[in-house]
Amino acid sequence: MRNFLLGVLSGVLATALAATALVLSVRGEASPTSAPTPMASPVPSGRPTDFAADDTWLGVVDLNSSEIVTSGGGFIDVSAKGRGIRVSDRGIHAQHLDLEATLPWAVAATQVGEGVELYAAGSGRAGISRTIEVLGQRVPVKATGTVRADNGELVIEPESVDLDGPDWLDTVASAAARALVTIRQPVQGVPDGLRLTGVSVIDTGFRATLSGDGVTITN
Repeated sequence: MRNFLLGVLSGVLATALAATALVLSVRGEASPTSAPTPMASPVPSGRPTDFAADDTWLGVVDLNSSEIVTSGGGFIDVSAKGRGIRVSDRGIHAQHLDLEATLPWAVAATQVGEGVELYAAGSGRAGISRTIEVLGQRVPVKATGTVRADNGELVIEPESVDLDGPDWLDTVASAAARALVTIRQPVQGVPDGLRLTGVSVIDTGFRATLSGDGVTITN
């Protein structure tokens, strides 16, 4: 996630700076007789008071991307909006950042654990499939549960649990199985100040919303 956000904002900053350079170039080529009367430029609201000569500050940045791939996985259908983006030799920081993106099922399953399968189970619920070990036996288990964001974490709480084994095993292992298919997953690699605020289930994965103030994207 950290590399993802860095890539997102770095790309936006590069585009913004290139556009600024183009505007300045066009102005430099204009005839002196056609130059407009100089006017005082207002200081943008929210601009830092300790603005240094080598700092770059952007008031509002919007970005939409169909896909972002990082070393930790990938996101699709990404929408990001930042306010008060400041770039300096101390890193990239945002006064406020909102992010919405889809975490595909396969990527989320890899983050949860080896051998886990996640999928849409209908009615806004997520399905979980994995193999557990009970009384020396490896038993496949499937569960369907509700999804929510809780204290910055992705939570999947099972409503139904199905063990693919004999009836006596279902009785003995039901509590253990329920614990192993209850998912409480921290959002890994999120920059300081940004946290998961909402999550829902869609056909392609988890639709996640993250938000925060004073976000340090990279140092």
